[in-house]
Amino acid sequence: MKYSIHVNEVKTKEGNIKGFATVVFGDSFKITNIAILENPERHQLFVSMPRYRSSERDENGGVIFKDVCNPITKEFREELYDNILEAYEHVINQGKEQGQIEKTQSEMPEFSVKVTPFERDGSNVCGLARIYFDNQFIVNNVSILQGKDKLFVAMPAYKTKQIDEQGKAIYQDVCYPVTKEFREKLYGEVMKTYEEEKEKKQEEQKETKNDLQKEKEKSGQFQSLPDRETPFR
Repeated sequence: MKYSIHVNEVKTKEGNIKGFATVVFGDSFKITNIAILENPERHQLFVSMPRYRSSERDENGGVIFKDVCNPITKEFREELYDNILEAYEHVINQGKEQGQIEKTQSEMPEFSVKVTPFERDGSNVCGLARIYFDNQFIVNNVSILQGKDKLFVAMPAYKTKQIDEQGKAIYQDVCYPVTKEFREKLYGEVMKTYEEEKEKKQEEQKETKNDLQKEKEKSGQFQSLPDRETPFR
């Protein structure tokens, strides 16, 4: 899978964040907000993928954070993280604020999607999707939302410190399609899979309802049978 890595160094000496990386798959899909951190005890750099605050809690009641996206296989994780750190070291050694590494293979990345439709009162979220790139990298928390006129796909985003003209917080996508062609292809596949899974779910619910109705009818017939006298022995 073709991808390029772009790294920016963080100049501030406070904190353990040393830089941020952006990865682009096949010139078509961008992953942002990948942090390059330093372990202060070991003085060792490591890569942290963008994360989001989940509704789950750990044993101590603390908030559990989950990766928005991450490599699936050990091999690709090691390859990608090593290349990100190599790009960062190149920035440091060259005295530049930015650095880039590119690995070339295919142009547009291969992908597959999985969608879970659901309904929730008072929410415009109609489903959640996962995107798998070349069975090596996964993007979680992709939403199918109900707009004013139609459904649309929303990529995972984070809340920025900026506000719009109406005073509302501005959200920035963590990862997203770069080109119009790939966006249409990706979003089209997500919506197609959503409709297919929604239809399957409706059929399953219909079958379950029919089965329950049959059981209810059988139970009613059994209860309506006339009482018969049981002969004494």
